[in-house]
Amino acid sequence: MNKQTGTGTGNVTVIGLGPMGQAMVRAFLDDGRQVTVWNRTASRADELVARGAIRAATVEEALTANELVILSLTDYDAMYAILGPAAGSLSGRVLVNLSSDTPEKAREAAGWAAGRGARYLAGGVQVPPSGIGTPESSTFYSGPKDVFEAHAGSLAVLTGTDYRGEDPGLAPLYYQMQMDIFWTAMTSYLHALAVADANGISAAEFLPYATSTVSSLPGFLAFYAPRIDGGEHPGDVDKLAMGVASVDHIVHTTKDAGVDTALPEAVLGLFRRGVAAGHADDSFTSLIEVFGRTAP
Repeated sequence: MNKQTGTGTGNVTVIGLGPMGQAMVRAFLDDGRQVTVWNRTASRADELVARGAIRAATVEEALTANELVILSLTDYDAMYAILGPAAGSLSGRVLVNLSSDTPEKAREAAGWAAGRGARYLAGGVQVPPSGIGTPESSTFYSGPKDVFEAHAGSLAVLTGTDYRGEDPGLAPLYYQMQMDIFWTAMTSYLHALAVADANGISAAEFLPYATSTVSSLPGFLAFYAPRIDGGEHPGDVDKLAMGVASVDHIVHTTKDAGVDTALPEAVLGLFRRGVAAGHADDSFTSLIEVFGRTAP
């Protein structure tokens, strides 16, 4: 990851002024950049214009104002809806799409942009709007290396930069893999709190124990990573059959509390599939073989 200091030079356009887009504009303005903005609901730019941003009347005006164009939209469909009618103004632009979507859609978007004379970087912002402009934050980027390097100083005004490679799908891939962990983990936390609440235990009371569990995870990740990379799942530390018994206890504890059991039952189903596939005496990491790769 590389965090660079903004230079106060290099004008930029930001299209999309939700909370994330607004935070990005403020960071650029604070760095002394001239920022042109456009949003479908024009009033969202009012506060930013009062701070010095330039409001573009049209998408075409926003695109032609600067070479570097940051997109902060709901998804890639929104990009096509907004930029499609203004495609004639894309030639010579550098589009940096910081909207969330899939790796394959990022690859398609890069081709679409190239066909209209624009160069394209995909991104995956790893922090909420409050993290924009902070030195410890980071964003994944992927696409042509020369394009990334040419604009790395401007992008570093927003967050630290983590360039993943030439394939435009890599930034959203890394982002979505992290979201896979985040949303699954946070959902399990909420489920545990539902069980706690059913037993008269508050979120505040359970907090130190939840924090302790989460804090232990980096050690497990570091321990298992080389084994997984080596295709090894020895049952010397844990066995999947033991995991089945453990998760079964979670299901029954949940049921006794009168809480929805769908989440732990889904995990139990995966563990049982692993046992059925012959991994009873292997580590639970053997489930990666059960997940496998689906056919394209």
